[in-house]
Amino acid sequence: MTVNNTIAHQRLILSGDRERFKELLRRRLIECGWRDQVRMLCRDMVKDNEGSNVTFDMLVNRVTPRARALVPDTVKKELLQKIKTHLLTQKDQ
Repeated sequence: MTVNNTIAHQRLILSGDRERFKELLRRRLIECGWRDQVRMLCRDMVKDNEGSNVTFDMLVNRVTPRARALVPDTVKKELLQKIKTHLLTQKDQ
């Protein structure tokens, strides 16, 4: 994280807006079916490794890269635009 990103992140946390953006992201991911896709990835991994114990850490390490790649560009762009707009309006105040 660069210094500017760190400052922006701290500003979002202090203002309480980070939670608002997290909630927006959560809603958008549910609406587009991403959560269901990730759930299926997890089920498939557990099923594929039926003979061995699949730990939570193993599941996270294997599913996270694929889950991130499944986030639709429209969701990423919308969230990024809203954060940029928010930070610019906060900067002017």
